[in-house]
Amino acid sequence: MPTNTELANFIWSVADLLRGDYKQSEYGKVILPFTVLRRLDCVMARTRQAVWDKAARIKVENKDAILYRAAGLRFYNLSQQSFATIGGDPNHVVGNLNDYLNGFSASAREILEKYDFHSQIARLDAARLLYKVVQKFAEVDLSPQRVDSHQMGYVFEELIRKFSELSNETAGEHFTPREVIELMVNLLLAPDGDTLTQPGKVINILDPACGTGGMLSAAEEHITSLNPNAEVFLFGQELNAESYAICRSDLMVKDQDPSKIILGNSFSADGHRGRTFDYLLSNPPFGVEWKKVQEAVEDEHEARGHAGRFGAGLPRINDGSFLFLQHMISKMKPVEPDGSGGTRLAIVFNGSPLFTGGAGSGESEIRRWILEHDWLEAIVALPDQLFYNTGISTYFWIVTNRKDAAHRGKVVLLDAREYWAKMRKSLGEKRKLVTKEQIRRITELYEDALAAAADPDHPGHAKVKVFANEDFGYQRITVDRPLRQRFEVTEETLAALADARSLAKHPNRDALLDAFKPLLGTVWRTKKDAKTALLGAAAEARVSWPGATTEKSIWGAVAVSDPEGELQTKNGKPLPDPDLRDYENVQLTEDIDEYFTREVLPHVPEAWIADIKDPKTGTTSRARIGYEIPFTRHFYVYTPPRPLAVIDAELRELEAQIQILLGEVTGW
Repeated sequence: MPTNTELANFIWSVADLLRGDYKQSEYGKVILPFTVLRRLDCVMARTRQAVWDKAARIKVENKDAILYRAAGLRFYNLSQQSFATIGGDPNHVVGNLNDYLNGFSASAREILEKYDFHSQIARLDAARLLYKVVQKFAEVDLSPQRVDSHQMGYVFEELIRKFSELSNETAGEHFTPREVIELMVNLLLAPDGDTLTQPGKVINILDPACGTGGMLSAAEEHITSLNPNAEVFLFGQELNAESYAICRSDLMVKDQDPSKIILGNSFSADGHRGRTFDYLLSNPPFGVEWKKVQEAVEDEHEARGHAGRFGAGLPRINDGSFLFLQHMISKMKPVEPDGSGGTRLAIVFNGSPLFTGGAGSGESEIRRWILEHDWLEAIVALPDQLFYNTGISTYFWIVTNRKDAAHRGKVVLLDAREYWAKMRKSLGEKRKLVTKEQIRRITELYEDALAAAADPDHPGHAKVKVFANEDFGYQRITVDRPLRQRFEVTEETLAALADARSLAKHPNRDALLDAFKPLLGTVWRTKKDAKTALLGAAAEARVSWPGATTEKSIWGAVAVSDPEGELQTKNGKPLPDPDLRDYENVQLTEDIDEYFTREVLPHVPEAWIADIKDPKTGTTSRARIGYEIPFTRHFYVYTPPRPLAVIDAELRELEAQIQILLGEVTGW
């Protein structure tokens, strides 16, 4: 029996026929659906006659349930065609192949349609390649007796990998590198090794942005390696029709139920509404806007609040990452009084969700919601250049509502950015990989994170830090200082007044400006003196003084901030100077008055903490609560600059080398 790789390579050799008529990135559009078709052809060969006989005997309109039982499979085919008959009639290959496709049950036919298979048939026929491709696939035996479901899964995943690597300009949207998936699954399941091996385990797993299904397959593989008798049910949703077809095909060729993979947008058309799961994992697209589903998401946020999926807050429109995380959290199982139940989930993010958005923003409120519920178990920083379509740094977020006692109230930050090896050949933006040994070391460090952080002698101590949830919270205070002004009329003052909108509608605008011109160069130290002079100038020119709105524009032009100027007040209280306004982030656990007295007043004794109004609730407070996770700051290691003497010596050496080169050129 050939190995998985040998079998996949043989199937992929069909690419030799396609070369020239298809781009490399298009090979998978032919090879993947034909592989599915050939597998189905071999699997159903044993019971096809029974299906035909049963279909001929029964007269009921809806025959599906009966024919499924006759086939003993999740699909059937009523056509009299097969790869043998199609390949045996070169003159009618298009008609016979289409007849064969139309004979499949609806579930199998839908998958092939999502590949846009009929278009590929027409294209192959026009290039006179269709018969050759059918013959090539007819040569490979994919029957269950020769290739069992487990091996077929590996073969199909290998084909998906080849296809994704060749089309790496978009692969990152639908395909996650295998070693990244393996590490992610390890960390997701790490604490549950003992419980997963218990007899009678039934486990439901969801990926709401499942792409080609690699994460689901890897999770199932890991669980069944620990417990071969575990029943694992895979659920997913995917927006891209071709990726959806590949994912469902992958399950079908493994003889698993593909019906739990749903086509559509997880935000606007949740395919698993009302369900909860034991594990969830996902690699949603980075930095993709959610404008297309904005109305549906905002309606749910406003109408349902925390009873819906997006009650914690909405991120900015150009990045829907936090929508995926909230969607996944909504599908966590509740923890029962006896401690059973609960869910673990893992998601891949770029750096933006760690810190984007200030206090009170949608992103900050979502982080606050997660941390105040004690759901964030860990964040793991990965090496850059791991993914096909981006070289940016990425992070695993591990979230759970069933932390063990040791992790409660804590968050683990694990820096795995240095665990990588260079690839021999780059694939798009992917230039690095994580080796099996490195995956093992990261997994062990994750399992031992609390001990590693507490023990300075632990070999992984520098790579792990543990914080209390509230360590990531802060209070944002507004620091105001008094407004001090002098008042003057200059050429700039008159130009500003001439451009003021409120003065433009004044019937005596030009006369008023002319009235102020004799005051050019005059400076007043108090607002009272300035107003007396300005009123006098207007009266002398017999120009009426304007109303309140226009008067405000006059003072805006005449007044100049001056640290030695007059203190401006209203109702006996000093007015704040907007140009001197500043903001301070105070640790959540610290008293803001103590912080203000210690850190601010010694430098600006006249400052005060301003009251701020929440635009959402209308309530007034002295601080706004925010949350951010400055990962890289916590692992920053100061590198002192090189001594000046060393730099100076290098410069002198370079100067000497330049002189030698100049001498060789000029002959000096």
